[in-house]
Formats: sequence, C-alpha cells, structure tokens
Amino acid sequence: MRSILVNADRKPGNDARIETALDIARRFNGHLSVLVDTPVTRYIAMDPMGGSYVISDALEEARKEDDEAAAKFEARMARDDVPFDILRSEDDPVSALANAARLADLVVLSRSGGFAGELALASNTPVLALSDNAKLEMPVRRACIAWDGSEQAASALRASVPLLDSCQVVKVISVIEKPGGFPATDALRYLSRHGIHAEFEEHERRGSTEETLAIAVTQAHAELLVMGAYGKSRMREFLFGGVTAYFLDEANGPALLLAH
Repeated sequence: MRSILVNADRKPGNDARIETALDIARRFNGHLSVLVDTPVTRYIAMDPMGGSYVISDALEEARKEDDEAAAKFEARMARDDVPFDILRSEDDPVSALANAARLADLVVLSRSGGFAGELALASNTPVLALSDNAKLEMPVRRACIAWDGSEQAASALRASVPLLDSCQVVKVISVIEKPGGFPATDALRYLSRHGIHAEFEEHERRGSTEETLAIAVTQAHAELLVMGAYGKSRMREFLFGGVTAYFLDEANGPALLLAH
C-alpha cells in the first residue's frame, strides 16, 4: 500500500481520516494524496420553468472556504514525514474520488460521508470506511474477514493482506447461508501463503446474516472488518437492506475495508 488517497473536508471524521491515512502511508513508506472537493452540482438550482442555473455567490464562497482548507491541510502535511500532494476537484464526490483513485492502493473515507459503498462499486480500489470518532490504529491487532465464498469477498481478502500482516488475531467468519463459491479453506490457504495465520469460525444464522456476523465480530473485539461490497443486487440491498448496508450504517463499528 504505497499510494493512499484520503477524502479531506471540514466535516466530522476528518481528523480520524487524515491521521489513519498518514499512519498507513508511514507504515508502508507510501505517498498520501489529499483530495479536497467542491462539487459544483451542489450549487445548481432549478427555476420555475424547468431551467437550471448556478448559485454563483454560494459556489464562490464554497470554493474560497475549500481553498483555505486545502492550504491548511498542505501546511499540516508539510510538518509531517510523509510525502504528499493536495488534489482539488469540482466533480461530485464519487466521481472525484473514483478518478483520483485509479492509481491508488487504498481510499480512506468516513462512514458518515454516505458514499463509501457507492465508491466501492464505482472504483476498483479498496475503500477503508472509518467511524468519525476513532482512527484505525497501526498496526492492526485484531481483524475479521466476512467470508461467503463470493468474488467480492475474495477481492476484499486480497486487498487486506498488507493490513493483516502484523495482526495478532485474524478470524475468517462464515455465516451458513448459501452453497457454492470459494470454500473457506481456500481463504485460509491464501492467507497462509502470505504468512498470516487465521482462525476459521462458522456460525449458524440467528436472525439475519448481518446480525449473526455482527455478534461474531463484536465477540472477536475486531478493529477491522474485511468484506466484499454488495455481493447481492445493489437494488435488492437498497430495498431490503443487506450486510454491506448494515455495517456502513454502524457508526461505531470497526473500521470497514470494502472491495467489489
């Protein structure tokens, strides 16, 4: 993980994002890109005749405030020991992050931003979603991997290997739900090839899959949960909920590494 991208703004969770991204870049001798986005679409209004126009004064004020924020981030980064650059964009957040992440190894976001799941679908880059009030400490000590044998779970597992390398405890957790896919033994074997010893736990579903998994993750005292993003239809998850949506809504849950 040599190229880390972090979304920076003036919202809650920004400090946890920046500090986590710095720690990851420092641990892997990497480079940090800090994206400050001012989406123009937020300042487009509709007139009664169906036309649209830009609220110029509000947009210019937002640009000014974000330029000032970017300058403060730059001054802060300059005092640290991690190489960095500051990126500016006026696209919508998901497009801005997806474009900036094309050659990144990891994107660091806050759950509360509301677009971690969408970005995981829009980009091939793994997404690390954090709670607002806690950074992810490096090295990670205890981690869980949600395993259902899907391609999405396999993508997330591969992406997580650098973060799992120094873990004291790694648990591959499977909730008995559906047949097929890659068996858990393949996941354990893959981790073993990377020098990571993982335990396997299989749980009978009690209530929903996400509730069963949440109990297992809590019992493991996990700091990081690795999981595939939207293994089911995105529309089905939107209408009926699902594992991805459940954990993205868990404001105080462990850090969440998503990949699709």
